[in-house]
Amino acid sequence: MIDVLVAGAGPTGVMLAAELRSRGVRVLVVDRDPAPTPVVRAMGLHARSLEVLDQRGLVDRFLALGTTHPLGGYFAGIVARQPEGLDTTYPYVLGLPQTVTERLLTEHALELGVEIRRATELVGLEQDAHGVTAGLADGSTLRARYLVGCDGGRSTVRKLLGIGFPGEPSRVDTLLGEMRVTASPDTVAAINSEVRTTQLRFGVARIGDGVYRVVVPADGVAEDRAAPTFDEVKRQLIATAGTDLGAHEPRWLSRFGDATRLAERYRSGRVLLAGDAAHIHPPLGGQGLNLGIQDAVNLGWKLAAEVNGWAPAGLLDTYDVERRPVAAEVLDNTRAQMELVSLEPGPRAVRGLLTELMAFDEVNRYLIEKIIAISVRYDLGDGHPLLGRRLRDRPVLGGRLYERMRAGRGLLLDRTGALSVDGWADRVDPVVDPAVDLDVPAALLRPDGHVAWVGADQADLRVHLLRWFGAAR
Repeated sequence: MIDVLVAGAGPTGVMLAAELRSRGVRVLVVDRDPAPTPVVRAMGLHARSLEVLDQRGLVDRFLALGTTHPLGGYFAGIVARQPEGLDTTYPYVLGLPQTVTERLLTEHALELGVEIRRATELVGLEQDAHGVTAGLADGSTLRARYLVGCDGGRSTVRKLLGIGFPGEPSRVDTLLGEMRVTASPDTVAAINSEVRTTQLRFGVARIGDGVYRVVVPADGVAEDRAAPTFDEVKRQLIATAGTDLGAHEPRWLSRFGDATRLAERYRSGRVLLAGDAAHIHPPLGGQGLNLGIQDAVNLGWKLAAEVNGWAPAGLLDTYDVERRPVAAEVLDNTRAQMELVSLEPGPRAVRGLLTELMAFDEVNRYLIEKIIAISVRYDLGDGHPLLGRRLRDRPVLGGRLYERMRAGRGLLLDRTGALSVDGWADRVDPVVDPAVDLDVPAALLRPDGHVAWVGADQADLRVHLLRWFGAAR
């Protein structure tokens, strides 16, 4: 029997698989497609995703291949300066095609020993008190203790579970593709700049080797959600920009809508949902891929704890409790952004007012921190403002905080030198540093980097070790 079967080999699925395998969990990833998609739906990694990649020792691989971009303009495309002094060591967007992100995460998973089977479609599932039986399209079955659906917005796993996916259907479609153009770079830049003064769902950007990434509004909403034809893309370029730019040799074409939906729950028995299988929303702000990676990091250590037998009661349920509200907030901010890019007079007036408000640092900072997810706070009860938040990286004795988290265990950051994790040393690493930049005597960090406890009392620390890391050994 497999410990965990992951349906979907996109960024969320392979990140989750790596999180599980690094903790000794036997994991298999299946995907119905014979090869990774060439479609580049996402183009960037935000601060919180870069932080968790750093915590796993991976971030340098991504930084080496990406391009950093300032954070001004990432809320509904409203031009604003980047807030100063953001609470992160990654105060930028790392421009990187989703295909590259997926490749790097897949390489990491394979290095850890994850098995990935492509052209393997899950078509049925049944679960009992001991595990899940997954039926495959070829008539065979797989048996696992747990199953996680990371299989996208049209998730088969979610549908088989009968979990509702309420929200709003698409009201507008946007066409997307990569292609060559005969227009000169200067002409493309001038047209792009002119059209985007009114139509923010338009964009033509050079991505190298004479190839351009084209985004253009569609003429209506497609019922079948099929990829557009190249003629349709050229017609919409002419309708929007007055020219098709001499577009030719398309590499790939796709369409996306602004549907906004959130799964009614993220868990049903031994089956869970993550990434787009649990939530879909418009792409404004570039949050979707990042949200899925962060789902995987929250779920991975909790599910591994369950498989490895030390999870305290209710730990796995905190995945839904914590991540579903985060997704709900992302859905709301993308709904708001979609209104703000509308060409209607009312939304344009609101956009003008918000543009004025974003000149105030507090407003600008608040909105940007939402987009890059460094303001996320899990509700862990009343207490110190740090409780439930992640800590930014900082120097600690012998290196950096994030370097000390690469084993994927919890961490006690202790300025007092008087606290102990005896009994939990296999799950929590102590770091004693009286000089560390920390506003509290000590902080207990979970494997996902969020603060589970602050204080100086050993008895109180033990209570929270039990709550998050199970019984002492």
